Amino acid sequence: MTTPWRLRQMERDDAAAAVRILNYYIETSLAAYASHPLSVDAFRSLLSSDERYPALVAEGSTGDVAGFSFLRPYNPYDTFSETATVTYFIAPEHTRSGLGSVFLDALETHAQQAGIRHLLAHVASENDASLAFHKAHGFRQCGAFHDIGCKHGRSFDVIWFEKQLPPESPGDA
Repeated sequence: MTTPWRLRQMERDDAAAAVRILNYYIETSLAAYASHPLSVDAFRSLLSSDERYPALVAEGSTGDVAGFSFLRPYNPYDTFSETATVTYFIAPEHTRSGLGSVFLDALETHAQQAGIRHLLAHVASENDASLAFHKAHGFRQCGAFHDIGCKHGRSFDVIWFEKQLPPESPGDA
C-alpha cells in the first residue's frame, strides 16, 4: 500500500515536532493524560532506549512530522517481555487519513519481529475516536479502571484493550 507518508525511526531532532503534536492533545482533549504541556526533555524520557521498542515518525511530503508512534514495555520484568503498549498521536490536520492504521501496521510488524506477541492500549473513556479505532483494528476490550482520571474538570475511565499477534512465520524474517 502506498501512503503519502514516510515512516522512519524517530531521531533526536524530531522530539520538538512530536511534543507540539502531543501538547495539542494535552491542552485540548483527554487523549493525552498529562494536564500540562510537556517539555522536549520530558517527552524524551517517555521513550524506551531498548531497540525492541521503536519510536516512529511519519514524515509528510513536505518533510513535516505528521505524527508519531511508539512501543513501550508493558512492565519492566522479563516475565512480561512478550507484551508491549502502543501509543500514537497524529497531528490534527492528518487525523482520519489512515495514518493511525499505517502506524499500527508498522508497530505490529516490528513487535512480531522482536518476539512481542501481545499489544496493549489504554484509552480515555471520553476518546470515542480512539476507542472505535482500537475495536476496528482487532483489539478487544479487556478491562476498565473507573473514574480514575480527572482532567479539564472532567472525570474519566481508562479502558484497556489487548490484541494477540500471530507469531512471525519463518518466511517473514
